[in-house]
Amino acid sequence: MRDIVFTRRSGWIPNVIREDDGLKLMLGAGADANHEPRTFTFPIGEAHLAAIQEDLARHLLLWSAVLPLCDAAGTRGELDENAAVALLDPVLLSPPADVDALFRRIPWDRGRLIAHGADIGLLERGQICAALRTATETSDGKRAQEYHANRRRAERGTVLGPLDAAILRYTGQYLHGSTIPRRTPDAVAPALLPEVLRVVAVAEQACAGMRIGRDPRRGKRATDKRAWNRMATTVEAAVRRARPELADDAVRTLSFLMCSEAAERSRSAPLEDDEEAAGDRAVGGGGSARKTALSFTDDKGVEKKWRRGGPRTATAEFWEFVGDRSAADNEVFTIEDEELGEGIQLHFYADSIARVTTVREGVGGSDPEYRVEYGLVDGIDGYRKLVGAFVLGGCAALDGHGPWMADVGKFERAPTAPRRNLLTGRPRQPLTPT
Repeated sequence: MRDIVFTRRSGWIPNVIREDDGLKLMLGAGADANHEPRTFTFPIGEAHLAAIQEDLARHLLLWSAVLPLCDAAGTRGELDENAAVALLDPVLLSPPADVDALFRRIPWDRGRLIAHGADIGLLERGQICAALRTATETSDGKRAQEYHANRRRAERGTVLGPLDAAILRYTGQYLHGSTIPRRTPDAVAPALLPEVLRVVAVAEQACAGMRIGRDPRRGKRATDKRAWNRMATTVEAAVRRARPELADDAVRTLSFLMCSEAAERSRSAPLEDDEEAAGDRAVGGGGSARKTALSFTDDKGVEKKWRRGGPRTATAEFWEFVGDRSAADNEVFTIEDEELGEGIQLHFYADSIARVTTVREGVGGSDPEYRVEYGLVDGIDGYRKLVGAFVLGGCAALDGHGPWMADVGKFERAPTAPRRNLLTGRPRQPLTPT
């Protein structure tokens, strides 16, 4: 039988219960292997109950001192009851000076006290009991989060000025630098908001016209890292020129905001290829060299067909196929025009491409003869240009995107050779026109 003897308004502050004819302190802390909260209890005496009832500060101090013991129990271990009981008299019944001395020797949960209103300056100076004179039963978790965020910055040697802090609050990154930034003007003090917006305007102007496209090689929603880095560098340089007094944290959060917004705009847009759209305009949408049927394959033998006249362009279909299929063990993709006997093979693992054309058809059971030429590719933008050019004009349209080398060994020995051997790094699918 368990009866609650004493509880406070905040449900997380430990309760005093009566169980098996004895008083116990009961608190929730940590989680088990199934992520369910754990509950711990240990025995206390009548004098301890009286101190807990009469003195919120001592109650909170005991909680702060016991929490590290709960953490030590982990997901399935038992609470060290002897260690917990040994804290009762020193924390609840000793003079303030002795309590302060105790907290200099034992581990304790600082954030819990700060969330309940402890004076941070007094805590830092070791005046623990005095710091709890401002304690409240209600908890302010954000206050503790801000304290820990400031401590992490101090450990890195970072000191924020008022404008730095306001910019971080505007982007929602004051507490956690890894949080996806967003625009939260209501989080900024009204007196500082105009200045924050002026700095944001500098960042916006710096990256106007820049974009961060998707990189299907890394998944359907992945973005182009190189484009991200270019935009971040541009924004940070402009903001530092305009406001050299800003801390690095404030400058970086603005570049993170601009890049995140640009990447999200790209993710929300249809997966179409700018190069093909430009080619359509140049030839009026009906150039005679344009492909009418293509086959896409990956390194696992999966195939997808595309025919002109469907709802989507060839390049959009191909890059969606790549986004769906690309993986660490699936980095070779082929586009083949079976009717003309030509195609390209993209080696994402080696930043390279091969164009393959049929020199002689197989006759009387003999194998066909192919010409294979290799070229380097500069990032996802380079791949997009090559794919768009092939779709519009076949292998001949790739002449201006060279140089092309027929000797794979010579290609791999070149100063700018692929990082991995084309012949042994990944098995390549042969192009077999029908």
